[in-house]
Amino acid sequence: IAKEGGGIIDTVKKTRAASKEDLIASLNKRLEKVLSQGVTSLEIKSGYGLSVEAELKMLRVIKKLKAQSNLCIKASFLGAHTYPLAFRENHEAYIREIIDNMLPVIEAENLADYIDVFCETGFFSPAEMETIVRAGQAIGLKPKLHINQLSSIGGLQKAIALNAVSVDHLETMTDQDILDLAASNTIGTLLPTAAYFLRMPFQP
Repeated sequence: IAKEGGGIIDTVKKTRAASKEDLIASLNKRLEKVLSQGVTSLEIKSGYGLSVEAELKMLRVIKKLKAQSNLCIKASFLGAHTYPLAFRENHEAYIREIIDNMLPVIEAENLADYIDVFCETGFFSPAEMETIVRAGQAIGLKPKLHINQLSSIGGLQKAIALNAVSVDHLETMTDQDILDLAASNTIGTLLPTAAYFLRMPFQP
């Protein structure tokens, strides 16, 4: 999907083009829907802007609605969702963009509760995830990490070592991954709807 220009990158184009008011209206509809279904608490992630301006726009919208909603809402900064097209061949430059230009504003404006990284083959490596997470932890963000969706590449073990609150997705788990997670204080969060829509096997 990603190689054909779909998935995250397609949504990024639409999010960047949307005004703050458009995003607020869209999110309000979603909040009304989940509230009608009995949901009282939820996490909302950024990660569909992938630029300083667009990521901060998303987080500011979330903060505004957190203040207005009766729901308990937590915000996760997922600037490390994938590499934007302009940085596909220069990962270090985008990581610096996150650390030097996004995180200081997030700290100053208190825009997020958690930091997330998509650790996966073709996305962020375990080492890259660690660099980003440690920068987030330095400003008080707790890690909730996107792990083992498509492959097991050591991200789970790195997340546990980083004291991640949770590891999310887990469609692809080895026997050792399961043992390591069971022996940790990190919560394993399953997202079966994601597997369903992507026509993947469900978590073991």
